Amino acid sequence: MDKGAKLGLYIIGLVIMVLIVVEIAKPKPVNWKDSYTSFDKIPLGCYVLREELNEFPNQVQDVDVNITNNPYLQDSTKRQSLIMINNYFYFDETETNALLDFVARGNDVFISGMNISGYLNDTLKIDIQRAYGNTMATNILNTLSNRQIAKDSVHFTTVVENSMISSIDTLQTVALGYTQDLTKDDEEVELNFVKIPFGNQKGAFYLHTNPYAFSNYHILNGNKAYASSALSYILDNDIIWDNYYKAGRRVVTTPLRYVLQQDALKWAIYTAIISLIIFIIFRGKRTQRIIPVIQPLENTSLEFTKTIGSLYFQHKDYTNIIQKKIIYFLEYIRTNFYLNTLELNKKFVENLAVKSGKSLEETKDIIHYIQYLNNKAIHTEQDLVDLNTKIERFLNS
Repeated sequence: MDKGAKLGLYIIGLVIMVLIVVEIAKPKPVNWKDSYTSFDKIPLGCYVLREELNEFPNQVQDVDVNITNNPYLQDSTKRQSLIMINNYFYFDETETNALLDFVARGNDVFISGMNISGYLNDTLKIDIQRAYGNTMATNILNTLSNRQIAKDSVHFTTVVENSMISSIDTLQTVALGYTQDLTKDDEEVELNFVKIPFGNQKGAFYLHTNPYAFSNYHILNGNKAYASSALSYILDNDIIWDNYYKAGRRVVTTPLRYVLQQDALKWAIYTAIISLIIFIIFRGKRTQRIIPVIQPLENTSLEFTKTIGSLYFQHKDYTNIIQKKIIYFLEYIRTNFYLNTLELNKKFVENLAVKSGKSLEETKDIIHYIQYLNNKAIHTEQDLVDLNTKIERFLNS
């Protein structure tokens, strides 16, 4: 390699290093994605809240599996409270039954989400309505109905969406909190926090429609008291913290995905790839000869088949075409269903119906028609059309 080529490589390497340093040194933009996980320190994570729960004397368990596989929900020796916070929830029938069984044994479930749907809503006779708007510039007032903690009501001016409980079972549901959109002229007050007792063991569901209140952003910006007061209904029990039903739950399925999530490993693999590309460009120009383009042989079997078919049809040799179609159809049966086609008897028809998944009547119809054509000396165009229709229907239905 001459001095000019070496100098060029050095310059390219220096430029790459400068770009990497600039990329690493520049400030990262704020990540405003919904997360609500206990390990995310971004504004809409729940790292701060999860750390605050450690200050309570009761035991706190983190669970990374769904409700039906949660071992702590099966513990009947003590009262527990399950905390679930996310932007939305959908509970299927199995998950709903697991929650209902957990609460029926005297435990509590606290669910905070802008949208809660599924079988649980039907059972508890509750509907959630979400007001779609500007997430970053909403003017929402959340109040608590209990006089002792009403002072902890909070006025959200940023980073919140309004969601309310539009329908409840008035005989069972207890109102715990309200929401009010101050950007609207009517300033209508709606429910956004309720208690729904369930079972005979004093267990209850606590449904709350403002998960933003429990995020790092609001707890660190003076709204900690509201989150604490909302959770005060269930903090007397041991806590089960859900880390599964989260928008920001990390799902690592491949080693490469893990590598790209780590900044150091990500830049290491990028540098290696760029270096490899540069090596190939400069080294390949000296040693790699031009590879000639060889056009693949054109497949003309379809055109040939069409030509032969047209030739037969123009000569109106229907008998010959019918015989070939029968031969190809029987070959298809032998190849795909492994049946002997020498004798097209009743046993053959029954076996073909079972293996092909077609009805016995449909199978019997096409086989009898083939036998009819085999015994016929002269065939017409209609015979050919009918045979083709039956075969196409049998193969494609």
